[in-house]
Amino acid sequence: MTQAPAIPPATRRRHDREIVALAVPAFGALVAEPLFVMADSAIVGHLGTAQLAGLGVATALLTTAVSVFVFLAYATTAAVSRRVGAGDLPAALRQGMDGIWLALLIGVAVIAVVLPLAPDIVRLFGASATAAPYATTYLRISALGIPAMLTVLAATGVLRGLQNTRTPLYVAVGGFVANAVLNALLVYPAGLGIAGSAWGTVIAQWGMAAVYLFVVVRGARRHKASLRPDLAGIRASAQAGVPLLVRTLSLRAILMIVTAMAARLGDADIAAHQIVLSLWSLLAFALDAIAIAGQAIIGRYLGASDARGAREACRRMVQWGIASGVVLGVLVVVARPLFLPLFTGDPVVRDVALPALLMVALSEPICGIVFVLDGVLMGAGDGPYLAWAMVATLAVFTPVALLVPVVGGGLTALWGAMTLMMTVRLLTLWLRARSGKWIVTGASR
Repeated sequence: MTQAPAIPPATRRRHDREIVALAVPAFGALVAEPLFVMADSAIVGHLGTAQLAGLGVATALLTTAVSVFVFLAYATTAAVSRRVGAGDLPAALRQGMDGIWLALLIGVAVIAVVLPLAPDIVRLFGASATAAPYATTYLRISALGIPAMLTVLAATGVLRGLQNTRTPLYVAVGGFVANAVLNALLVYPAGLGIAGSAWGTVIAQWGMAAVYLFVVVRGARRHKASLRPDLAGIRASAQAGVPLLVRTLSLRAILMIVTAMAARLGDADIAAHQIVLSLWSLLAFALDAIAIAGQAIIGRYLGASDARGAREACRRMVQWGIASGVVLGVLVVVARPLFLPLFTGDPVVRDVALPALLMVALSEPICGIVFVLDGVLMGAGDGPYLAWAMVATLAVFTPVALLVPVVGGGLTALWGAMTLMMTVRLLTLWLRARSGKWIVTGASR
């Protein structure tokens, strides 16, 4: 970060209140989304192993497809929060509507690809002959909800930019409850099987999208912001999202590589890897909540042309990231005897997972800083740098990860490569934060 004097206690407390007010509801909303998949799995699992396997393949494909377009939330948050900081709410809501229109257009395009190619996509993903029909059925039906899922992403970005993370929490909780109830009713009493689970999810997703649209459209009308699609605005939203798309694809490539290398190490290693990765992902939600607060807060300060406030907020959030990372790391060490038996009774898998979990624990303070600075630079609209930094990280990580099965070290070495990856990210993000080049004030970057 750029050098700055110590933050006065009153200012520090103000930043703390802002961070907590935005991060806590954001964490709840983030955790609610994977609960959708857990609820579906719990209900469909009683239909049979083939149905559960098909669900696993389809949900993995859907999750990947939707996560690729997470820039709809990130870019929209940055753009809207800047205009909020500049005091121009009509322009902020207009920018948000452009992001929503872009989400709908992308969603329709994805449907056009997935519906006819669903069997081929499922086959390419390696589904077995018994699971493939169920995966295809679930994927085709659930694809109808993709425009809703992407709309939820964009609208979530709008509300985060407006410094509102409570409404996304309420909608996420309501959507989870509706999804669980609909799935239970449609799968069993209605007798629709796995198709019922897919329809329940689609209905819940469109219900969430409808609530978001109601809130955003009401705000737009109140402030007399146009609701019509604006090609120039949609194009600008897409252009802002391209660097973040590159960043996300690079990150997804890293996660795919580490899983592929774990699979080459053997059954016990890949099983242990799935356990460790699930915990790492859960911890990431906690740290990402602070990053989301950072996106909204930094964008607002820069939009208000308050460079000093942006620097101070950045410094305070980094302190939060370090503290959160230390606490989470300690929790992993302390809770590992209780955590591992929840996932496996195989002592071999436990023995493989244990040192890898310790590697995760040691890396959490690094992750805390990385997630925060990632959010700060997103809030500043510094997408091109984030894209370059993640591509560079991928270039460093890939040869190291590919060497693990050759030189040995097992799963612990592989998660050592993941720690190296996070360290490279820390270096690139820290240098950018210190340079101050991300501090570009005004209603637009």
